[in-house]
Amino acid sequence: MISINKQSSIRIHDESILYFDPLEWDAKHDADYIFITHPHYDHFSLLAILELKKEHTMIITTKDVVEELLSVGILEEDILVVQPNKKYNLKNLSFETIPAYNLHKKYHPKSNGWVGYLVNLHNVVYYVSGDTDVHAGLKEIKCDVIFLPVGGLYTMDAIEAASLANTIMPKIAIPIHYGYAAGSVKDALIFKKRLSNKIKCKLYY
Repeated sequence: MISINKQSSIRIHDESILYFDPLEWDAKHDADYIFITHPHYDHFSLLAILELKKEHTMIITTKDVVEELLSVGILEEDILVVQPNKKYNLKNLSFETIPAYNLHKKYHPKSNGWVGYLVNLHNVVYYVSGDTDVHAGLKEIKCDVIFLPVGGLYTMDAIEAASLANTIMPKIAIPIHYGYAAGSVKDALIFKKRLSNKIKCKLYY
């Protein structure tokens, strides 16, 4: 089951409970895994992490936020620091890190090593992009469910995101990253309209 409450804040429940860039969830201490794509305020919330984590929740993150996680008492053994273009295997899932960066904008430099996640959970592959423009490496991704930013300004826009989804051809495409820091519901609707009719689009707003 997939839920999105705002921005790029995603919950996937399939035996294990996974959160990506969580913000302001009503749930308490149910996370098995928390994935952080990068440290911007609309993707990294210490408060949300503390509200969702339970004993030995694994937090998967880039290096930028480790010091802050440790400062609030999260154990080093419960933090997995990732780098782009790597493969990882955990107890109930495996995942790859996909580079997430801007091509001609300053907001998400490639040199920062920020990531999206390609997660294989019970043989369903989910791609959560993080904040990124469309770069050549993304077009090679194979997945069943794709989450792409559509708000523009800081990331790819709705038209670019739909074109990428139509190249990858997942079963389900879900627009994210709109209505909070950039973009609006209109962008999500543009994304849906431009998708191949072979791809199911789910909107959360």
